[in-house]
Amino acid sequence: LGSSGSQRARWERKRSRTAKELLETEHKYLEQLDLVVTFFVTILKAKGTLKPAVLDTIFGPLESMYSASHVLSLHLERGNLGRGLENFCQNLELYGHYAENLEQANKTLKEQLRKNKSFRRFKKLQETRPQFQGRKLEDLLPLPLQRLHQCNTYPIVITSEYAAIISEAVKSISEVSRWVQDTVRKRENSLQLLRVQKLLKGQKTQVLTPGRWYIREGWLLVVPSKGEELKRRMFFLFSDIFIATKPCHPLHPLNSNKLACQAVYPLHQCVVDKVFGHTQSQGGLLSLSFPHKTLLLMSSEQQDIDDWYQSLTAAVR
Repeated sequence: LGSSGSQRARWERKRSRTAKELLETEHKYLEQLDLVVTFFVTILKAKGTLKPAVLDTIFGPLESMYSASHVLSLHLERGNLGRGLENFCQNLELYGHYAENLEQANKTLKEQLRKNKSFRRFKKLQETRPQFQGRKLEDLLPLPLQRLHQCNTYPIVITSEYAAIISEAVKSISEVSRWVQDTVRKRENSLQLLRVQKLLKGQKTQVLTPGRWYIREGWLLVVPSKGEELKRRMFFLFSDIFIATKPCHPLHPLNSNKLACQAVYPLHQCVVDKVFGHTQSQGGLLSLSFPHKTLLLMSSEQQDIDDWYQSLTAAVR
């Protein structure tokens, strides 16, 4: 009995520590979210500076999320972790939708700041208030997603009559948190694909393809088959292809800062080998064998060749 009693006491201490931390961080989060709801959403609704549809696109379900967190903090203050989480989980989907909409929200916000002079003035004025401590609206909009991620990392110790509810809640939080992380990852990936597409001259090479993931890019030296000199090329690695490019002529009127695509190699029939990578001083050499072509790539940095080797073998696998 003694040992299980002391175990229970340890759990109780850990649980109250987690609950206390959860409450403190929830208060801080609510304070910041309150800035957006009070100084932006509520006033903008009343003033009609933005059309309702625009307002909805920028702020999404932020008010509902604020209310849900407010109710959670009231439950936490009374020590009702179980009931608080049970209630909160009914609003978890809002976070997923908020994440999916965040890119459009940022786009619309930028657009409005460009076209709508009175909104631009209003935003600047609100952000100079002392409560904002130099933060911009753009810094505050991703807060709910950061908060969800933070909640997902709490060690919640379950020792109460709400055990089943709490473990369900923890499961739901981590599922929605994964949904949010996935959405963020997909968005970052499409921005990378778009960036590379814009770097390439012309439209011949289609970088933006559903299901394609950006992995890495960098300069490597191509070792020619017949003793010509080494050629410095910029390579882009994706989940399914490897692209070789070279800079356009610096005096070209349109494409001086763009890259010309020289070859697109599909990875599904590629074999990657290290030719030599034993000496720290001279870097290393990679061989990429495709059905009709073998590429020899070199870098003066050993670490660089190791990194490329790992990325390429993982992508080919």
